[in-house]
Amino acid sequence: MLPYLTLIEINRQTATAVYVQIANAIVRHVKNGVIPTGTKLPGTRIMAGLLNIHRKTAVAAYDELAAQGWIEQIPSKGTFVSRQLPEIQPQALPQTAKGIRQNPHPAQAGFTFSKDTILQRPALKAGNLLGFDDGFPDVRLAPLDVLARKYRAILKRGFQKKLLSYSDTLGNAYLRQVLAGYLHQSRGLAISEDTVCITRGSVMGIYLAAQLICQNGDAVIVGQTNYLTASMIFQQIGAKVIKVPVDGQGISVDAIEQMCQKQRIRLLYVTPHHHYPTTVTLSAERRIRLLQLAGQYGFVILEDDYDYDYHYASSPILPLASADTHGMVVYVGSLSKVIAPAFRVGYVVAPPDFIEQMGCLRRIIDRQGDTILEQAVAELIAEGELKRHLKKAQKLYHQRRDHFCGLLENHFEDAMHFKIPAGGMAVWAEFNESLSLPKLAENARKNGLLLGDGRNYDAWNINATRMGFASLTMNEMEKAVEMLAAVVKKNGE
Repeated sequence: MLPYLTLIEINRQTATAVYVQIANAIVRHVKNGVIPTGTKLPGTRIMAGLLNIHRKTAVAAYDELAAQGWIEQIPSKGTFVSRQLPEIQPQALPQTAKGIRQNPHPAQAGFTFSKDTILQRPALKAGNLLGFDDGFPDVRLAPLDVLARKYRAILKRGFQKKLLSYSDTLGNAYLRQVLAGYLHQSRGLAISEDTVCITRGSVMGIYLAAQLICQNGDAVIVGQTNYLTASMIFQQIGAKVIKVPVDGQGISVDAIEQMCQKQRIRLLYVTPHHHYPTTVTLSAERRIRLLQLAGQYGFVILEDDYDYDYHYASSPILPLASADTHGMVVYVGSLSKVIAPAFRVGYVVAPPDFIEQMGCLRRIIDRQGDTILEQAVAELIAEGELKRHLKKAQKLYHQRRDHFCGLLENHFEDAMHFKIPAGGMAVWAEFNESLSLPKLAENARKNGLLLGDGRNYDAWNINATRMGFASLTMNEMEKAVEMLAAVVKKNGE
């Protein structure tokens, strides 16, 4: 008899029922050839004794195996591993110091697959280290109680087929309707729900738009410093990425026009409200010229308005999409930084025919989003809860920006150059040439402090990084700045 007590490990601390653990273990050993087809299994009473379990548990395990077709129970003869299974070559059981153990899951794939070097870049994520992120919101401010109550209320309303079943690939219809009104009021976009597609964050929106607009070999213009993920999307499609300078007034429109005169440009990716990563705002004059050039040369403007909701100096400049009269702008935004990054709710605004096709493409990538979450967010917008949260967060982030910039001026007058951003959640800090930012970031991390190394902005030879302030309290940023000052002083010695 096989050593079933050793082969079948039971973990009573897991949520998986014991009888399911037993059935899964037997299936696994049959697949691996450890228990050959046709093998007679011990009776339920004997198996229960071997495994120190109740006989009813053993009966339930056998019933589960029989239902799945792994065993056959023959009256007066016993229980056998089904002979209808494929013949499996028996394998020797791996040995350990304590005896026989289960086969581990393979460490590598047994088949070949493509590995795109373009995608081999680490993704930004929040960590436990104190320090300066890329410009994340303070998730401690997220209106979780209100959202939870709204989510719970929706689920308690009774049977709702539209919300609990398959829905529109373009997203929750009510959210699209409410969002259209919200974007009209806040951004001057004269739109309706048929011009809106809900996505799981802005990255999905950029990806879907790029897939529909660009083909292999198309020329795409981006800033000399740029959102790396967007550049990766264009490169992965096979587009030719062309970089143009970015200065204190935003992306260079003169350079864009020169490129258009030399070759056909299919798409321009731009973050005009606060250029990523430098935070500069595209001037009004350049905005007008960009729209004129798009009409003249026929390129699409993909406008990523990732942090429009946070502005401090004055009223924000309206998006390019608000002045688009020829249908040349695809506008992408997100509520993930308004609520919290974990809540993946983004949107794309474009002419209805383009949005319709986007729904067709989205269907084969992600059938639909979280319809309950989308309904909850829609109701938060409709009832003014999101606006109240934004007002509170914007006021607090404004205070944090001012305090943070004051700290930087006091501690790094000679080591760092920056301009106070008009909005957003990060400062673009350019370090003195005598300080190597990658080395500085490495030493900071060794001392328990997070600092970007400047390598995540699709640019070479820059000694600058984004220093997020929104996610830090006053005390936290004071401590982080003091820690960085100590690292800078040590590096300068």
